[in-house]
This record gives sequence, structure tokens and C-alpha cells, in this order.
Amino acid sequence: MILSSPSRTRHRRLGVAAAAAGLLAALLTAGPAAATPDPGDAPATGKEVSRSAEALTAEAIESGEIPGQDETVHSANIEPLVNIPKDALAGTNSDLAFQGRYAFAGNYDGFRIFDIGNPRAPKTVAQVLCPGSQNDISVSGDLLFLSTDSSRSDSSCNSTTQPATEKSSWEGMKVFDISDIRNPRYVAAVETACGSHTHTLVPERRDVYVYVSSYSPSATYPDCRPPHDGISVIKVPRGHPEKAAVVGFPVLFPGEGPDGGGNPGAPTNPGVSKTTGCHDITVLPSKDLAAGACMGDGILLSIKDPEHPKVIDQVQDNVNFAFWHSATFNQKANKVVFTDELGGGGAATCNAAIGPDRGADGIYDIVGKGDKRKLVFRGYYKIPRHQADTENCVAHNGSLIPVKGKDIMVQAWYQGGVSVWEFTDSAHPKEIAYFERGPLATDTLRVGGSWSAYYYNGHIYSNDIAKGLDVLELTDRRTDPAKRVRLDGLNVQSQPDYFD
Repeated sequence: MILSSPSRTRHRRLGVAAAAAGLLAALLTAGPAAATPDPGDAPATGKEVSRSAEALTAEAIESGEIPGQDETVHSANIEPLVNIPKDALAGTNSDLAFQGRYAFAGNYDGFRIFDIGNPRAPKTVAQVLCPGSQNDISVSGDLLFLSTDSSRSDSSCNSTTQPATEKSSWEGMKVFDISDIRNPRYVAAVETACGSHTHTLVPERRDVYVYVSSYSPSATYPDCRPPHDGISVIKVPRGHPEKAAVVGFPVLFPGEGPDGGGNPGAPTNPGVSKTTGCHDITVLPSKDLAAGACMGDGILLSIKDPEHPKVIDQVQDNVNFAFWHSATFNQKANKVVFTDELGGGGAATCNAAIGPDRGADGIYDIVGKGDKRKLVFRGYYKIPRHQADTENCVAHNGSLIPVKGKDIMVQAWYQGGVSVWEFTDSAHPKEIAYFERGPLATDTLRVGGSWSAYYYNGHIYSNDIAKGLDVLELTDRRTDPAKRVRLDGLNVQSQPDYFD
């Protein structure tokens, strides 16, 4: 059943049970808990919740406070057009990329290509089996890039899991030729230190540079030892992708000690992840800028020389941010939205016990000029609807909705659903639309919900971890001008100049 209802703030009884309070305490005291692997690395079975939390969830569904299992609710200005369930790839759905009439959907088992020429009726073009979490995905011309962040027996698509303590294990970047869109061809593999949790393209005419984000080194890992205080840079010649290779490892957090100059984490900063690499980097090529979400730090970089990115400013939030996860520029490049993935994406953090400032977005203005620019904190944004303690929910991947003179974005919140919100006033952000499903279960916390929610050529596309691809249509006077903006393609971490 699909319900249409106005945006609402749920009763505060959700999330104030002892179970939620216990979760809050655990999240605040945990050391590297913020570096918990994204969903998919963890067992697929659900985590039991307390009987009181189970009862509260059932009561909230019965009263209509939250939607029931497999029930969908949304604001009046969003219309869910279609849902395409999983097919051959049964693993965790992850990120999305776009090119022309095609959407490319990552999955821990490989990737799937959709023809979205008719957004109301997407058609599967290809499904490629190539296991390796988390299969973060990007596309540029005839090349498709896939991140592998789980230790494998080799670089092939027939690999099996193998401990990272073994020198022969492989993880890193894979490159596919998609000139025949129905038959992608695997053409290159590049091993990178600590694998590739995510990656970011810095496209050039003749070559593509790939910034590889990875983290959590160990002295026991032959190919991932501390200090791991930077990113791998791969150069991929378009004409000869088989020659792709690492061309540098710029150190972003220079400093003394075993882990460089990033956030030391606990015990100095309890509940904050120690910086041992970056989770995600977003580049704005038109401005020669990048923003890095690097575990315990947020950074602003100059990428005038793409092989040698340079840190301009570095900020921390040791009060409310546990794990700096991703970043989004506004169009004018005078703001950055950083996300905090409190609990690693596998915890219920959208409740009253956690509050509105943790597991949220941090909005930073960019002030000054050139290499003297600074990141200045202005405010937090978190969805205004409390979720059940059986729902993993926290700020995750989103993109701008291109409206001149306004700062509006759409964002995934796992089982918190999809939120459209405005931050034109950096200190007073507000939600203007939403879409969500009810919990996957009422007696256990099962990981699911929207991993990525992006706006592309007039529609919102959401890759749901468990339920598949959702296509949504947003109709609102504040966002309708964006429908006139058409792109040839979109890799969200390589932010375009929408109005060039």
C-alpha cells in the first residue's frame, strides 16, 4: 500500500527505550566502531533487539506512527514511479552512476546496467557477476570503474575471499570496457594499498585520474600497513586502459607518530574514529576543488594538479561527528555538506535518544580566497522523522538538485528513506520532500534501505540495499526548474557544473 502524507515529526517515545539509550552509550564509547564496514561485509542475519524495542516498533506501526513492513509512505510532492527488484545479483546494492540513457548500479556481487530512457519502465541491459565489496561504481566514456574493498584470492571475477594477512591477497580497482553496453569486458585491475572502499574520477581528455579512498590499516596486513595517511592516485589512459597504474600516494595528513597528523580518535576524542585514510572524496573539476570525508577529519583540497592534490583546510567535530563519510559541494562552491555515518550504517541512529545532531549532515561555508579558504561550520541537518530501533538509519549518499540561486539536495538515509532538503540558509536547513518504507523486520535490526539517492535528468533514482532500484518523480515549485537541466552523464563524486 502506498500512502501520501505530509512531512511529520514522530512522537518522541520512539527511540527512548533503554535499548536505544544503551546503543547511544555504545556509540559514544566505541573506539574504531565508527569504522565499521558498510553493510554487506557483516553477516546478513539480523541483530536481535530488546523486547521493549520490539514492542515499541509494533505499537508504532499499529498506531500509524511509522509505516508497516513493505508499506511505503511519501510526501505529497513525490510520486514513486516504479521499483525494480534484485535479479541475478543477490548481494547488497550500493552506489549508482549514470551515462546517457543508462544507469549503472553497484552490488556487492557485481553490477547491473539499466536502460532508463523511459524512467517509468527501466529495462535491464546487463548484469555482471564480479564479487568484491563494495563495488563502488563510476563511468567515463567507454570505461566503467569498480572498487573492491574486500580481500580476494586474486583480481579475477571468479575470486574467493582470502585473509588480508596473506601477501597474495588482492583488492583495489577494476576497469571494464563498456563500448558494447550489453557485454561489458573486464580490461584492467590495479591493486591499491588497503583496497578501494570508494573512488572518485578526475576526468581529463586523454587520461582519467582515479582517487582511491581506503582505510583501516594493520601491521598484520602486508599490503595495508600504517601509516595509511593518504590516497592512491591511479592514471588510466583512455586509449589503453590496460596500462592503468598507481602514479602516486599523496599524504594528506602529514605528522609525527604511527598514523600521521589526522584525528587521533579515542581516547583523546572518545566516540570519534581515528583517521587512517579517507572514506570518500568529491571533486568539483570546474573549480579545481575537492572535499574529503576522512574518518575523523573533513578536508578541503586544491586539485589544480590532479596528480598532487593539496590540502587547503582541515576541520574536526569531536562533539557530534563520529565518522566523516562523504561530501557534497553546492553549485557556487561556497559550501560543503559533510555526512556523519554514525554506527557504520548498520545501527538505528534516527531516534530521540541519538538526537538531531549526531548521525547527521554538517553544513560548512567556504570563506576566503585561494589557498587561504577555510571551512566554517554553520549547522546540522537530520531527517525530522524518528525511525524504529529495528531500522538502520543515518546520513548517506546524495546529490545536488540543480536549481539556480538555491542549495537543494536529495539524500539517502538507509531505512530512513530518501529526503529532499534545502540548505540555502546554511544555519537553518529544512526538509521539503521525503519517501520511505517501513522496517524490514519488527523483531530484529536487518540492514536495508536507500544506499544512494541521486537526481538525474528530472528524476530521483534510489538504489535500495534490499529492495532494488526505485525511481521517484519530484514535483515542487522549488525544484521544478531543475527538470530543464540535462546532463550527458553523472558520477556524483565528480560533481559537474550544472549550468555550464
